[in-house]
Amino acid sequence: MPTMLIDEPLGLTCVFSDGSRADYLLDELPNPHLARDLAIGLVDLIHPHGTADSEGTVNFYVQSLRSMVCTLAAQGFTGGAAHLRRGQLAEFWMPGPPRLEAMTRSVLEGYAQSGGTLGEGVLELAAGRHFNIQPFRQVLPPYPEEEWRRLTEVCRTLADDSYAAHRGALADAADGRHPLEGGWQPGNLRWLLARVGPVSIGEFGQCLGISAAVVHNRGGFHDATRAVFPHLDVLIAYRLLFGIYSGIVPDGIADLVLEDIDWAGDSTVLLSYIKRRTAAESLTLPRRAVRLLEQWLAHSALLRTFVTPEERRKLWVGVSRAGGDRRVCRIDRVAVQRWAVRHAVVGNDGLPLKIHRSRIRTTHEAMRDKSTWSGSGRATIDPNHTPSVEGDHYLTATTPAQQHAVERVIEDAQHDLLRRAHPPTVITDEEAAALADGYPQLVADLNLDDAVIAELVGGQRDVFTAACGDQLSGLHGPKGKPCPARPWVCLLCPLAVFAPRHAGNLLRLKAFFSRQWQQMPAAHFMAVFGPYATRIQQVLDRFDPAVIAAAAHHVEDQDDELPLRPEEITA
Repeated sequence: MPTMLIDEPLGLTCVFSDGSRADYLLDELPNPHLARDLAIGLVDLIHPHGTADSEGTVNFYVQSLRSMVCTLAAQGFTGGAAHLRRGQLAEFWMPGPPRLEAMTRSVLEGYAQSGGTLGEGVLELAAGRHFNIQPFRQVLPPYPEEEWRRLTEVCRTLADDSYAAHRGALADAADGRHPLEGGWQPGNLRWLLARVGPVSIGEFGQCLGISAAVVHNRGGFHDATRAVFPHLDVLIAYRLLFGIYSGIVPDGIADLVLEDIDWAGDSTVLLSYIKRRTAAESLTLPRRAVRLLEQWLAHSALLRTFVTPEERRKLWVGVSRAGGDRRVCRIDRVAVQRWAVRHAVVGNDGLPLKIHRSRIRTTHEAMRDKSTWSGSGRATIDPNHTPSVEGDHYLTATTPAQQHAVERVIEDAQHDLLRRAHPPTVITDEEAAALADGYPQLVADLNLDDAVIAELVGGQRDVFTAACGDQLSGLHGPKGKPCPARPWVCLLCPLAVFAPRHAGNLLRLKAFFSRQWQQMPAAHFMAVFGPYATRIQQVLDRFDPAVIAAAAHHVEDQDDELPLRPEEITA
């Protein structure tokens, strides 16, 4: 079992989803009874039972458990979790830091979920509102488009130039000879490096029987090593560019191994990675990320033949500096920031760009094309996030262009709501005077003159379901062009005027809605036709029942009664 409670000595043993293992001892605490009860609750929070899936996260819980046991023991408490009281816990939680309170509350809830017994009201208190609200961690906004473009260009240029130099070096090495036979030529130096691997300048001299000083004075060694093997600067560029293209979390990128890459054809890769605060995840890489991955594997292939089997499994391998023999162990923020300074990656303020790898993920989500998100009631950015977290952390962090697009969507939605709230314009007689007297606001808004009113009433401006005040107004299409809207869209259009002569077509449209309701899922129907089905009944209710009854005799309830497109037919 991946997570187990050990009684002798008291402790926990955990195996996480990435295969790593961790052990925690709790045998030296002053109240073993309470420590064991809380440990039972903690087991319920750890993988595979709960979401805690890393050594660091569980260590935070263990520290909080220890603090709770020690604090209560100092107050004279010697019982188990069942003997805890609300006042006692409130006294412990109120002065405590937010993280201590949050974690010990979760442990008590886990104990109850595991079948443990708590005192009256204790579980309600643990599951209730916290005394110390954890401060909201400010999420870094996306990079501005100019900074994002500069960072991408620097990474792309460095990766492509180094790969081109690498391919050239391999071609030179294929035609080269041993420097002792062919002379001190760049191709010969690369020939030897391709056979002895990334060695220091002293080791390279030993291969030739000369000193390091002589190798240094002759020159060319560092350039040859830089071309044959990827070094730290190139490795950073590839990793940043991979994050830009894929949007994977930084810790997931850093810990990738070759076994995480699942090739599904020539251009599709399913990449598995570990997000440290959750569990294993997978992602189908975008095309650009796949091509970059192919390029990196080719770029690092020669170096992999000279590293240990354990290092060979890692995706990101490189030498620490050009001309050196040490491997890159880890890339921290300091190394990345120095890289930005060396390669003149500047922000809009002219200063070296502060590169936050988690901010790269945020920018990737803000920049990527979301036009293909369809067919889902909740298109998620991260399955571990709630919709509110996604909205706060990602969807509100937009570029100016995206912000403008969002505002346009909101404006359109507001106009649509106002349009739906506006009552339909229905005339009950055939006199133009009735239209002018009954709807003075409509006449004023549409700038209707007597000739237009006469055409509306007389039928010269009829469309399928109504008479249109102005078909060239551009409400549903380009201004100056005939309106392209479907027949039911007129039901919510402010330009539509309904007269008794339209009752037959309105009934035919209502019958069409009924047929669609029978063949479409309810949620889909309400999203597509719901507002129009509601409005059509409002219009028909304002007609004389005798008019409706007379028109109903001419309705055959067939699709050929309406101007439908092939995909709209209710066969």
